[in-house]
Amino acid sequence: MVKEWQELTRLTGGASITVERVRLADSGIAIEGQFSLPVLAQLPGEDQVFVMAFVGTHGSIKDMERLFGVSYPTVKARLDRLASVLRMVETAPEIRPEDDVLAALERGDIDVPQALKKIKEG
Repeated sequence: MVKEWQELTRLTGGASITVERVRLADSGIAIEGQFSLPVLAQLPGEDQVFVMAFVGTHGSIKDMERLFGVSYPTVKARLDRLASVLRMVETAPEIRPEDDVLAALERGDIDVPQALKKIKEG
């Protein structure tokens, strides 16, 4: 699998790739359309290796220094660059106006008709 990935990278020269056919190996079912590669798969190969190593070291910058033979600032700079390229996962749930209304309803601050009115008003 790694050799195929390296060959694909060599052939494309880093150009953007759109996948047009996906086949489920176990069932033989194929799906056609236009699919973008996952964000991590769009990174250059050396960045993919770096991310995999970082996960493999459980985020230890000290282990990354040793593994790649580079200094702390070098590892940190590369992580900063990757963080700016990758969309970070939202860790805090989005608070919607309805959530406040439901919380007020649960506390008994408002009754059901008042809650419905507030939700409709948006």
